[in-house]
Order: sequence, then C-alpha cells, then structure tokens
Amino acid sequence: MTTAVAVSGGMDSLLAMVLLKEQGHDLVAVHGHFLPPNPAWERVETGLSAVCDQLDIPFHAVDLHEVFEKQVVAPFVEGYRAGLTPNPCALCNPRMKFGVLFDAVRALGATRLATGHYVQIEEREGLGQMLVRGVDLTKDQSYFLSLVPIESLRASLFPLAETLKKDVLDILARQGLTPPVPGESQEICFVPNDDYQAFLTGRCSMPGPGPAELLDGTVVGEHKGLWRYTQGQRRGLAIPWKEALYVLDKNVARNTLLVGLQSELASHGCVAKQVNFMTPAETWPEVVMVQTRYRQKAKPSHVRLVDGSLRFDFLEPHTRPTPGQVAAVYDDDGVVLGGGIIEKPL
Repeated sequence: MTTAVAVSGGMDSLLAMVLLKEQGHDLVAVHGHFLPPNPAWERVETGLSAVCDQLDIPFHAVDLHEVFEKQVVAPFVEGYRAGLTPNPCALCNPRMKFGVLFDAVRALGATRLATGHYVQIEEREGLGQMLVRGVDLTKDQSYFLSLVPIESLRASLFPLAETLKKDVLDILARQGLTPPVPGESQEICFVPNDDYQAFLTGRCSMPGPGPAELLDGTVVGEHKGLWRYTQGQRRGLAIPWKEALYVLDKNVARNTLLVGLQSELASHGCVAKQVNFMTPAETWPEVVMVQTRYRQKAKPSHVRLVDGSLRFDFLEPHTRPTPGQVAAVYDDDGVVLGGGIIEKPL
C-alpha cells in the first residue's frame, strides 16, 4: 500500500515524510503547484527532489494552478466583493489538498495521503475514526480541516499528531535535513506580502465608499468600501467619536457599514451554511463546542439544523462571528463533529 506525502517544501511536511519513512511506509512525495508558473517552481522542485533523493523516496510535482484559481482564488475575490471575509485555507483543504491533489496521487498509484497538519485521527466508540485536535494545541489545525469530508480524512495519515511544533527543526537537524523552503509560509499563499487589499484591487474593480452608521441609524462617517473591513475591527476606521468604535456588521444591500461600541460586539449565536457533517447531527451531544475563529477557544452552544443550515445559540457570548469564516463544531474531547461557513451572526 503506497502512501503519498504532500510536501510543500516546509518543515512540517518534511518531518511528516521522515516519520513515515522511519515507520517503514512505502512512500511517494508529491508537490502540488497551486500558483501560476514562476521562478519559485524550479527552486522548490530542485530542493524537494534533492531531499527526496537523500531519503530514497520518489518525487513528483503536479501543476494544479488552473483549478486552484477556479476553486480557491476566484471564490476568495467574489467573497470579498459580496461583503464577506472568506477563509481560503479552509476551502483549499477540501477542494485542493484532500480533493484535486488526492485525486492526482491516486493516479500515481497511492491509496493514502499524508500531510503535515497538526491533527489526529482516532477511533471513537459509536463514531468510528474521527478527526481530533492535535496534541500541540498551539498549532492544532483541526479548525481548518472541519470542511473536509470524513471519508477523505479516514484515508489520510497525520504523522505530526503528537509532535510539538517547537521540536520540528531539532528533529530534522538530527536527521541531517534542512527544509527546502525555510521559515513559515505566509498566511494566504497567493496574496503577496499578506496585503489582501492590494491583491483585490489589482484583480478587479471593488465596491466603493458609503455611509458608516450606528445601530440606531445615526450616520457617523464614511467607509472606504465594505470589503476593507471585518467584524470586530477597530483600527483603521478613521471615524471620530466620543468613544472607540468597532465594526459590528455590514449591510451590503445599502452599502452601509454598521459600527458601535465594544459592549455591542458580543454575539449570542450565528447561522452557518454549506455544512460538512463528520458524523450525523443526531449523534451530536446536546451541548457542543463551537469555534468561530482560528485563534479562539471553542465555547459551549446549543445547535439545531434548520433548512440545511446550522443555528448556534451560544451559552456564553462570542466575539461577533464573521460571515465567510468557519464555524467548527467539537465535542468536549476535541473530536470534530462538523463545520460550516458562517452566514450571519445572531
């Protein structure tokens, strides 16, 4: 049984490959080019090929940039134009890494895919094999995998499940290995210098300015385009007021930015659509733990299924959830029950 290791050139996927090699797996390394042809292609391929030669593992590179543009980049742009704050990494996982790339490695004869994600797959009574938070909670990436179908995850391996991020470079150094791509990858791989506003304006015409209002309808200033703001934002509003103002919401139909005081930021629920069920909703506990941002602790919530969407009623206030981001659902033990795209706060 051949396992394909998705290698980016970074330290995590390299260590995943090393650990599987030590465990005796029959491996093939695969790098997916998601970005258009550029000078980095050759540098990454050359570096990965050299490392794979050192480890005696076959290496392949596949060009997936056209489908990545359609499946990830274009929806990212359209999401911002629609007033959302999309999460391209969460979409890339089901559509690309565990979608198109997984299909490509199957064509190479592999039956399983391994990645450098910090998550676990564990057997749970009554549920089968389930996605679970990684041991290193500071790097746990289960939130970003909550939209991946469970069948794909059960056909995958996550060698870094019990690894601590701080130990990765030391382990590789002891093996005499250096990652071909040093350092951490940028937040959004296709956005140069993490400047999403410059990226968007370089791609197309974005919606223009409009009024900024308090919840009672009082106009307090002007926004520069709804796509430039996200829920909870304080900096960059440039609206003089007697107290600090925060972004509460966006009314896209009226091209209006809704702002208010910090005390008005708290949300008591949200609705999520495009739901991915890791296990049927009827198996979920009465109280689930829901995480609406990556850097956020999951909090208890009641949840019910309404017309194919999930309605969360938080048991304690959350920072206002952001439409376009992910709501990941867990049980008390860190098992991922499902996930969806936030449509609106309540």
